[in-house]
Amino acid sequence: MTHAPNTLGESPASPTLLMVAGELSGDMHGAALIKTLQSKRPDLRVFGIGGPAMREAGMETLYDVSDMAAMGFVEVLRRYGFFRRVFFELLAAARDRQPDGVILIDYPGFNLRFARRTHALGIKTIYYICPQVWAWHRARIPRMAASLDQLIAIFPFEAQHFEGTGLKVDYVGHPLVDEMREFSATPQTEIPWQGSPRIALLPGSRRAEIDCILPDIWKAAGLLQQARPDASFIVAAPDPKIEALIRARIATLKPAPARWSIVTGQTREVLRQATAAMAASGTVTLEGALLECPMLLVYKMAAITHFLAKRIVKTDHIGLASIVLGKKVCPEFIQDAATPSALAEGLIPLLTDTPPRARMIADYRNVKTALGQGGAAQRAANLTLESIGLDLAAPKAPNTE
Repeated sequence: MTHAPNTLGESPASPTLLMVAGELSGDMHGAALIKTLQSKRPDLRVFGIGGPAMREAGMETLYDVSDMAAMGFVEVLRRYGFFRRVFFELLAAARDRQPDGVILIDYPGFNLRFARRTHALGIKTIYYICPQVWAWHRARIPRMAASLDQLIAIFPFEAQHFEGTGLKVDYVGHPLVDEMREFSATPQTEIPWQGSPRIALLPGSRRAEIDCILPDIWKAAGLLQQARPDASFIVAAPDPKIEALIRARIATLKPAPARWSIVTGQTREVLRQATAAMAASGTVTLEGALLECPMLLVYKMAAITHFLAKRIVKTDHIGLASIVLGKKVCPEFIQDAATPSALAEGLIPLLTDTPPRARMIADYRNVKTALGQGGAAQRAANLTLESIGLDLAAPKAPNTE
């Protein structure tokens, strides 16, 4: 889906970047980076794959993140023809426009292959938001080193996994630290809660997640309503397209909790106001940690995808807060363990002032400390401009003390 261009500057001599973000979290981080780059070089032009946030920041989006969302082997295989067409159209755009650099944001299945091609074209290729190769697909590490000019890491432990590869790795801190600090300083907006406790349901941002995860957390909500008749439930949808998928799926699930609503485009506000949450594993769980919203992590996928994942994942936890601290912070319910009764039973202790709730909030505060004091987008922007030859001074390393 091609969107009308909205570029940063019109001079033909302006520096140009090609950026690719294939998911909503990458769209947010990419937008923050574009805004920071624009503050330093207002003539900079950006094009590529992004979403509404990057478009608002001034990017010309050739394809939207909503077109790119896919989860697991089965869904990617089903849409192979589409992804192949996008890949080669974007590669053709890179050849034609000859950008000064390529910035790839997470989304490894697409971006690591694209990096090999752009690097071979002699275009400076930078990866921002490192794929979780330390948890799975460690064989990708030497391939990344061979096809990237620079890796900008957001977790303090990532650089060690690339030692000895020759790849330039710079740790800048996590961009969510600044984003959540700025959000927390804004006034609360009205959310249609209908009682208390307030329970947020976050079934994900992909069709496959809605299909696999929503039914169990919805049934768990029904069980929680029986245990806590005054409870109110908000289903958080990231955008109208996902809202439509959620409504269609809910229509097939009976019975519904007595008090519920769907809220679109306000996931952070829902988390800020919620007593607790059930959430699909992903960036949103780290947002919940920074907003101190106790939660359960839920993840289900197609059987063949889970079968393959169990053989390549090399980490004890899937929750980002748990990975940061090296210990389990939030209960994790994966595949067959994610039954409605187990989810309801697991959430009940987080709805009142219990020791498990207090421990989780204390761990969340340690996560905030571990992620540093902010400034990730500033450092990433300086490193990017320096890498493409604008001779900016190297930024200071983030303070994680």
